[in-house]
Amino acid sequence: MEQLLRVQNFVVSSDGFGAGEGQSLERPFGRGADPTELFAWAGATASWPRRTDPGGSRGLDDYFTRDFARNIGAEIMGRNKFGPQRGPWQDHEWRGWWGDEPPFRTPVFVLTHHPRPSFTLSDTTFHFVDGAPATVLARAREAAAGKDVRLGGGPTTIRAFLDADLIDTLHVAVSPVELGAGVRLWNSPDELRDRYHLDVVPSPSGVTHHVFWRK
Repeated sequence: MEQLLRVQNFVVSSDGFGAGEGQSLERPFGRGADPTELFAWAGATASWPRRTDPGGSRGLDDYFTRDFARNIGAEIMGRNKFGPQRGPWQDHEWRGWWGDEPPFRTPVFVLTHHPRPSFTLSDTTFHFVDGAPATVLARAREAAAGKDVRLGGGPTTIRAFLDADLIDTLHVAVSPVELGAGVRLWNSPDELRDRYHLDVVPSPSGVTHHVFWRK
């Protein structure tokens, strides 16, 4: 069975930005990008993994939230998703935004020009790799042991893998929030129609789900 490279539950603003400008420890998504607003649709679902109270919505948003981990054996992410440091690592104590129990539960390959030793937190091992998208994907597929690989972002990383024609399916949730500046995923989702089929499905939560799959 073919191992797919999947983008899932990636959120962009209504004007196409996947992150604001000026990422920092205090602003993981950059200026003007409030993760509470961007991910409100997922946080309200019954399947949101950090839900502490019973209840939550069902339906389309809940389906995508539940589908996040289905058949995923490894993740690839850009360094900017892992943390706010730039250049050579100044702080090896930084182990990501997620605390002692990251949500990935698979090997994670972090793209960086400044590799550092791998480490494991709970059931997630982070590897820091410098390589072309195809090379890193080959490593991730081997680590995934027959399951699919998730491409977690950010937008620059997704664009690099799109440019290399490596992504098989994408799910992008467009939030009704404007950022005005930052790092773009696209000017318009129509940019991908030459290579992908596209279904656009609005949700009662206010987000619009865009589902792409290869032609």
